Amino acid sequence: MTHYDTLHELEPDLDGAHLRIGIVMSHCNSTVCENLLGACIAALGQYGVKQENLTLTGVPGALEIPLMLQALASTGSHDALIALGAVMRGEKSYRFEVVCNECAAGITRVQLDTGVPIANGVLMTETDQQYGLTQYGAKAAATAVAMANLMHPFKRFHGTLPVSGVAA
Repeated sequence: MTHYDTLHELEPDLDGAHLRIGIVMSHCNSTVCENLLGACIAALGQYGVKQENLTLTGVPGALEIPLMLQALASTGSHDALIALGAVMRGEKSYRFEVVCNECAAGITRVQLDTGVPIANGVLMTETDQQYGLTQYGAKAAATAVAMANLMHPFKRFHGTLPVSGVAA
C-alpha cells in the first residue's frame, strides 16, 4: 500500500485475541471439509483466537451455508464468520455452476446485508485431486481476522454498520 503523509490508512491486523468467530461448514465432501476446518482452527489459534470464542455449525451442503451465516450474523455475537465447504464439478456441470454461483452470491449478500465480514473458504474445484488445497482453511481464517479488525473502528465509532435497505 502506498503511504501518504495526509491520509489515515487502515491496515489489516491479525491479532485475534479479542475476536469471536463463527464457522459454518458443509458436511458434503466431509473429509475435505474436515481438513479445511483443521487448517482453519489451527490458523485461528496462531492469531490468538481462543477456542471458547469459536462457534462451529454444520450444514448439509454448500447451498445451506448462506442461510446459516445469516442466522449467526443476525445474533450480533460474532466479529466475523467463515464459510467452509467443498464443491466438485463432477458429471453434472450445470448443477456445479448453480451451486457455486448461488453459494458465493449468498455469502456476499449476507456479508453486505449484515455488515459482518465473512471469509469464503468454500472450495470449488474441477476434480477431487484439487481438494488437496486445504490451505484455504488457513487463508479463510486470516481473512476473517483481518476483516474483523478492519471493520472494528467503524462499529466502535458508529455503533453498528448501516446495512443495505436499512436507514443508518
